[in-house]
Amino acid sequence: MEYTQKLSYQSMHWYNDGLKKAKIRDLSGAITSLKKSLQYNRANIAARNLLGLVYYGRGDVVEALVEWILSKNFQSHDNIANYYIQKVRETTGELEAINQAVKKYNQSLEYCWQNGEDLAIIQLKKAVTVHPTFVKAHQLLALIYMHTEQYAYARQSIRTAYKLDTTDEFTLRCMHELNQIRRSRNVKIKEKEKKDKHTITYNLGNETIIQPVSNSIKDNAGLHTILNIVLGTVVGVAVMWFLIMPAINASRQDEVNEQTVKFSDQIATQTAQISALKKELEEYRSTSEETENVQATAASTQESYEIVISVASHYRAEDMSDAAMVEELLKVNPNSLGTIGREDYDEITAELYPRMCSSLYSTSRENYQVANYETAISNLEQVMQMNEGYSDGAALLLLAQSYEKSGNNEQANLKYQKLVESYPDTEAAEEAKDALKARNSDTAPEEDEGDAAGSEGDDTE
Repeated sequence: MEYTQKLSYQSMHWYNDGLKKAKIRDLSGAITSLKKSLQYNRANIAARNLLGLVYYGRGDVVEALVEWILSKNFQSHDNIANYYIQKVRETTGELEAINQAVKKYNQSLEYCWQNGEDLAIIQLKKAVTVHPTFVKAHQLLALIYMHTEQYAYARQSIRTAYKLDTTDEFTLRCMHELNQIRRSRNVKIKEKEKKDKHTITYNLGNETIIQPVSNSIKDNAGLHTILNIVLGTVVGVAVMWFLIMPAINASRQDEVNEQTVKFSDQIATQTAQISALKKELEEYRSTSEETENVQATAASTQESYEIVISVASHYRAEDMSDAAMVEELLKVNPNSLGTIGREDYDEITAELYPRMCSSLYSTSRENYQVANYETAISNLEQVMQMNEGYSDGAALLLLAQSYEKSGNNEQANLKYQKLVESYPDTEAAEEAKDALKARNSDTAPEEDEGDAAGSEGDDTE
């Protein structure tokens, strides 16, 4: 096996691995595999375009555009990268919004160096609002929340980053650290509760008494002590009821009013967020069909590559018939192949197609002579796929005649007309013209007879 072919095989292997990982949102793993694919073959257009899509899915739009532009330089025509670049440019304000998000991310980094975490949080919230798939912004926001001990918000941000890229190393480290913090805090709370159980607290008048829990209750406590405790409790309750409760009720009412205002603000904010999320959902739905088309194109490209590689192997080993190889090659979309794949395809078809056209044409003539028109049509249709103008249009003429003999006049007329229009200066075209004239002349007398009958009827009247 040639060295270049081995490199091509390795490149396609890593491309397929990156495609599998991208489908399960393993974007970091997909980037690693696709970069390895490009190391083996930097002109692998499918791998480079997919790498751009993965970058775009992580919110790294600049890196995605770089890969698509490089892909366009390798293959300027029939390249899906042109479509990606055009869609990014056509989306109103998208590039400007992404640019603003990146600026806010960089500004938040400067604030972090200056110990301005609050300002950094504000900038990052704005960045992820205008650019929700910006993984780096979500990660930095979670890190700042962890530094300021706002662990609930940190979990929200890091979960968003995890949904966008499930195997990012930094995201997984942050999630592990948050889990460790949660465990340590739970341990401290349990120790505090256990410590509180070793003491007992009660009120004596206006004072709070804390004393260790005794293992046994003294049964010999005097009646005088019990009466003092009861009297102190009654006085304390009376003082609380008449003096403290009104102030507590007023304070509670103020808190209720403040909470009502806060809840109203939160409801308004959540309503705005819901509206934005609905709009984003509609945009995702509108682009779902485009994503399916992209996946179908990628699958077609992969299938074409696999067919060419397989046929090339059999062709060089000479262990496969010409008919079988031609049948596989007719399934290939040549425009989707890269430079190396197209070279192999052209090399094989340049030798196989003329040989098979000659064989099928000869067989079709024999079939035509023995009135086996169906077989002749099947073979000649295959010749049309390989070389429509084979033998200066003689194959196309024989196909039209076979359709005519089989009774399919519509297809016969179409083939005759195509022969006249596409190959006008050939003997086959002259025969096609004569055939069309003969067919028209056959239908003309029937019309004349109908007209004559009509005129006789008029005379009779």
